[in-house]
Amino acid sequence: MPKDGGIGAASKRREDVRFLTGTGNYTDDINIRGQAYVHFLRSDVAHGRIEKLDTAQAAAMPGVVRIFTGADFEDVGGLPCGWQVTDKHGAPMQEPGHPVLAQGKVRHVGDPIAAVVADTPEQARDAAEAIIYDIAELPAVVDMKAALDPGAPKVHDELESNLCYDWGFVEENKPAVDAAFEKAAHVTTLELVNNRLIANPMEPRVAVGDYARSTDESTLFTTSQNPHVIRLLMGAFVLGIPEHKLRVVAPDVGGGFGTKIFHYAEEAFCTFAARALARPVKWTSSRSEAFMSDAHGRDHVTRIELALDADNNFVALRTDTLANMGAYLSTFAPSVPTWLHGTLMAGNYKTPLIHVNVRAVFTNTVPVDAYRGAGRPEATYQLERVIDKAAIELGVDPIALRRQNFVTEFPYETPVAVTYDTGDYNATMDKLEEIADLSGFDARRKESAKRGKLRGLGVNTYIEACGIAPSNLVGQLGARAGLYESATVRVNATGSISVMTGSHSHGQGHETAFPQVVADMLGIDESMIEIVHGDTARGPMGMGTYGSRSLAVGGSAMVRATEKVINKARKIAAHLMEASEADIELKDGQFTVAGTDKSVAWGDVTLAAYVPHNYPLDEIEPGLEETAFYDPSNFTYPAGAYACEVEVDPETGKVTIERFAAADDFGNVVNPMIVEGQVHGGLGQGIGQALLEGCTYDENGQLITGSYMDYAMPRADDVPFYQVDHSCQTPCTHNPLGVKGCGEAGAIGSPPAVVNAVVDALRSGGHDITHIDMPLSPSRVWTAMQG
Repeated sequence: MPKDGGIGAASKRREDVRFLTGTGNYTDDINIRGQAYVHFLRSDVAHGRIEKLDTAQAAAMPGVVRIFTGADFEDVGGLPCGWQVTDKHGAPMQEPGHPVLAQGKVRHVGDPIAAVVADTPEQARDAAEAIIYDIAELPAVVDMKAALDPGAPKVHDELESNLCYDWGFVEENKPAVDAAFEKAAHVTTLELVNNRLIANPMEPRVAVGDYARSTDESTLFTTSQNPHVIRLLMGAFVLGIPEHKLRVVAPDVGGGFGTKIFHYAEEAFCTFAARALARPVKWTSSRSEAFMSDAHGRDHVTRIELALDADNNFVALRTDTLANMGAYLSTFAPSVPTWLHGTLMAGNYKTPLIHVNVRAVFTNTVPVDAYRGAGRPEATYQLERVIDKAAIELGVDPIALRRQNFVTEFPYETPVAVTYDTGDYNATMDKLEEIADLSGFDARRKESAKRGKLRGLGVNTYIEACGIAPSNLVGQLGARAGLYESATVRVNATGSISVMTGSHSHGQGHETAFPQVVADMLGIDESMIEIVHGDTARGPMGMGTYGSRSLAVGGSAMVRATEKVINKARKIAAHLMEASEADIELKDGQFTVAGTDKSVAWGDVTLAAYVPHNYPLDEIEPGLEETAFYDPSNFTYPAGAYACEVEVDPETGKVTIERFAAADDFGNVVNPMIVEGQVHGGLGQGIGQALLEGCTYDENGQLITGSYMDYAMPRADDVPFYQVDHSCQTPCTHNPLGVKGCGEAGAIGSPPAVVNAVVDALRSGGHDITHIDMPLSPSRVWTAMQG
């Protein structure tokens, strides 16, 4: 029977009450007395020099408070990059400046060139339209290969070229890898594109800056996944505000998917302008603005080669990737195609030799950074597609080929510098074959054929690395921030608890799952525990939520802080019962003396902590509050196997997903309902990438897919009912909860499953096709069928 509460229970999400009743408190709901509004004038060309910027007429319009331009920010720091990559020659990456407002030059459509602050949003917009400006348009570079040509226009004049870095990993492996390819019995080669995506969270970005002149304190309310990091980056590196004078608050946030990790110019501007004007300043992004100002995702072009011996064992793998950085380096952009991508190229397989080469390229497009999965989907997609192509070329079953090459012994040290601590890839594949009813596929294919449709089956596996860590290692790899997490467990006198966490919830269900962990440890009801997050003034420094790290890293910090609380409470209980501390046990909210009937309730002990009449203050100080910082010793490695069945209409190329099954190993599961919901969401986004979504620029750098009229998002009828299972659990060995990440898995494992299925369907209809690039729109599929 399901548990009623604690770890393993499908407790209903308590935060959904306010979300579903419209009583959430989002950043756009925050309005401060006397606030002004800002509208950004953005470049309508991809590359050009600002020859004229006349704001006089606009500044005289009704309601205008002030107009800011790049000149106002000449003495202000630019937006910092949080990760430095060193190239394969030992040189640091090229790192151009990123001004808050454009200074002299614009580098992508949407680059902000002026900001109008006015009494109302309408007045700010009208005045922005009245600014007289002239931009001398320069040739734009959009295609990554063209950007690397010696004569290509440079996105940044001060740089040597448009190459940010040329990264090889593991570089010392390359001679052995090349030798293995020379001796291989079979080599499969595939060139593919991982299409550029726009995250499109339900809530657009918002920023509200406020300033208290009396205390010289600034406050930023923002739609962020990691407010402490924003405070650090903006305060220290952009505006020069001491951290004790800067508060960042991220209240309810309506989805992020990675795009709200980063520090954006609009946040810095609103904070700066509020100080300059001594007046609150608010900005709310329109959806059209979001398309050309939110960081985009993916956008890789890759050539991957897989070498096999005569027995179909994988002997070597090598890849060459072009990764688009866009016009500027977003906060964590350099790490995505390198350390979050190259280290996962082993996948679930025991390939002994691997070499990954990545060239990061500047183009006149919106900056690109982490999007749900961040490097792991790109690695999984190319690996699982080349394996399927190899199976076609060799005439072998794709599942059998994968099973033959699975890692089966753990811990397993990969040739790309990570060590998998646990896993059972055959078990997840067994479970997949069961829940997907693969034995019944042939009958379903025949039924589809009777209706004139081509049915295909795609199967793949994935592994991801979550909770990126430890800090000392990633620091050596170029991270400019720690990657620990923090928690403060504050026990009130009556026994209720406030847990302050550095993790941030923007849809993950932290307010439900985190109390389950603490309640399970203490034996009390979950309703006695509240989670406090998203406010730098109310909790310890933390690193936020991304990379499926919240429970594995943030939850582990809570465990450590709760253990400290329990240890102190046991001392108090021992004095109350005149027993040895070593004999005190805690179970079901009761402290007992082992072997006796003596007991004292949790609430009595917590009250005694604050009314210290019955224990020696020279041995135990009053109060019951503890803080812990947790820095993992390794990643966690969730893994799984996915199966997709599609029908293709040969007359139109229309692809319909008929069935989708996902068998995942997430280690121990705290709340199975939340986990299932996370997988469902990831699958929907992965299917969206595979079939529908694609951000496109023309040769002049104009964003073609600048609205929902042109950028296709998945709808309810684009996805099937899913068969999801997470019963194959191999607990993580190095965190106290034994958990692994689950938030990104669906988006990582689903795109190759869909593409594999479509290729299989077309081949069943007699079409000699081994690959089609995403998104697999009807026109692309139909064109492929025409040869």
